Amino acid sequence: MSSRNTHRRLDDELAAAAAAYQASTIIPHCPQCSNSCCRLDPLVLELEWKQVRTLWRIEEARAAFDRRLASGNGPQEIRAGNGLYYAHGKPCPAFNEAGGSCSVYGEPVKPAGCSDFPVYEDGGSIVADLRCEAVDREALVAWIGQAVGQGFRVVSHADEEFPFLVTLSLKKAKVREIRNRA
Repeated sequence: MSSRNTHRRLDDELAAAAAAYQASTIIPHCPQCSNSCCRLDPLVLELEWKQVRTLWRIEEARAAFDRRLASGNGPQEIRAGNGLYYAHGKPCPAFNEAGGSCSVYGEPVKPAGCSDFPVYEDGGSIVADLRCEAVDREALVAWIGQAVGQGFRVVSHADEEFPFLVTLSLKKAKVREIRNRA
């Protein structure tokens, strides 16, 4: 198998491990979270026009909405840029605060950032945002280690500028490390 295929397979395994961790640990915690990311305090949503139109129930044409947004008369939590929209600082309209649930969960309109936050694969590493109270750094390291097997060790390091962002990367385990684990 070529090096490129090996890296692609490993990236796919990491993405699957991150998604499995989200499903088993993060998502079950969401309804009782004390600082839900759906309030859009720690999370900035990157949205396409269809998502903005649906979530904020916009009836006007995109061009009219963009003019209104540029003049400061649109939703204050939305900013436009590079053909996309960014929402931050006010609860997502799909979030039911009383029930702690999302009305678009599992729907195509659900923003990708909602599914990825707080643990996701990025360029052959896992990124975890520790601002989410459901993320346990040690448990995540163990989870990823188990998912990729004995041939690798998981190395964890925090971003210097944003220490709440932790990157988990893989290093090939030395033969001695593999024997010690067995």
